[in-house]
Amino acid sequence: MDSYRNNGMNGNGVHHVSVRAHVSVNPAKLKSHRQRWNVRPSEMSKKTLNPIRAIVDGMKLTPNPEKPMIALSIGDPTVFGNLPTDDTVLQAMKEAIDSHKYNGYAPSVGYQKSREAVSNFYSCPEAPLEGKDVILTSGCSQAIELAISVLCNPGDNILVPRPGFSLYKTLAVSMGIQVKHYNLLPEKSWEIDLQHLESLIDDKTACLIVNNPSNPCGSVFTKDHQHKILAVASRNCIPILADEIYGDMVFPGCDFQPLAPLSSDVPILSCGGLAKCWLVPGWRMGWILIHDHNDIFGTGIREGLVKLSQRILGPCTVVQGALESILNDTPPEFYQGTISFLKSNSEICFSELSTVPGLNPVMPTGAMYIMVGIEMEHFPDFQNDVEFTERLVTEQSVFCLPATAFEYPDFFRIVVTVPEEMMIEACIRIREFCARHYRPRSQDSHDLDQ
Repeated sequence: MDSYRNNGMNGNGVHHVSVRAHVSVNPAKLKSHRQRWNVRPSEMSKKTLNPIRAIVDGMKLTPNPEKPMIALSIGDPTVFGNLPTDDTVLQAMKEAIDSHKYNGYAPSVGYQKSREAVSNFYSCPEAPLEGKDVILTSGCSQAIELAISVLCNPGDNILVPRPGFSLYKTLAVSMGIQVKHYNLLPEKSWEIDLQHLESLIDDKTACLIVNNPSNPCGSVFTKDHQHKILAVASRNCIPILADEIYGDMVFPGCDFQPLAPLSSDVPILSCGGLAKCWLVPGWRMGWILIHDHNDIFGTGIREGLVKLSQRILGPCTVVQGALESILNDTPPEFYQGTISFLKSNSEICFSELSTVPGLNPVMPTGAMYIMVGIEMEHFPDFQNDVEFTERLVTEQSVFCLPATAFEYPDFFRIVVTVPEEMMIEACIRIREFCARHYRPRSQDSHDLDQ
């Protein structure tokens, strides 16, 4: 017992600290230097801004009480209940829960078996993958965040599509990373303006983000165009973050080609997940696929991704437990049914709005969206696309996102996941709205003469 006491420990090995300190303490030093509360938000939090939220929250959205609201603004295919996931996906989740194997912590990068399920699903001879090449994440959004974080330092810049998904800018700016927007060309089905893209590259460019199929455009790049994108990245030694969350969600007659199998030298972090193709965005299961033919990333990027993933404890373990079955057992008919529905709704929307004076929809070939151009000179009642879409809510109870939220004014984005009858009704209301506010050029000049 004496030995325990001499070591400052009791019989249970617990340290005791003597309270009889002989050191004299100046009472003034015990007093805090702070005389009042001064709790301030961090610089990172102040720099974090979601453009969509900033614009939508500032809009006066008061629907017409005589018309039920039709929200064509939310990129969530589950909202209206008409696009449920497949029963095999639900069954896989039930079995994972009933197994009681997935209630604890998993490795921050995901269970090895789950990582291997993803690598097996996406591996191909041109771009082989192993489990070690997969980082599981909390949705594709976290995959994008980790990819930007591991490739970029404050003061670097990244190249982001315009129009493009607003999260890229939200994440980058909050980290002190500059965003440079390269243009997409609506007249070329939203292909990248490659000359403009290359003109933006400098010695601080750390990453090129390529989103294919595109949100908000619903476009799908051809293989030839992707080769040209890779050539720009190769010439300038710029790694690519490929946001392919809508991969394989493409219409019949159009092929989706992942970027990595086309690359001979450009290292690529490909981000994806279950959210869209499996119609379960709330399950928060995403991944990064590390493609590095020539070992350009080396061990540093891989180790960096592991370290960054350790900031949180990885994605939901139950979904990880179900992942192998979800990937391997979901029937092809499920994907085909979703795609068929999206194509049909897109065709309805494009056909209806193509004949509305003052509107110029661009027919999509994939994803869940259609972009519609507004000839603002014909709508003098409104200064911009934000006012146009705001009044569309007020008068017709139809809510579309103004494309200013995607850095692309004078357009609006429609989500085509709503039930067909709702899509038709929305198009009828948009037509009525435009007919009320449209002014032909001849009438404008005639009014001026008077």
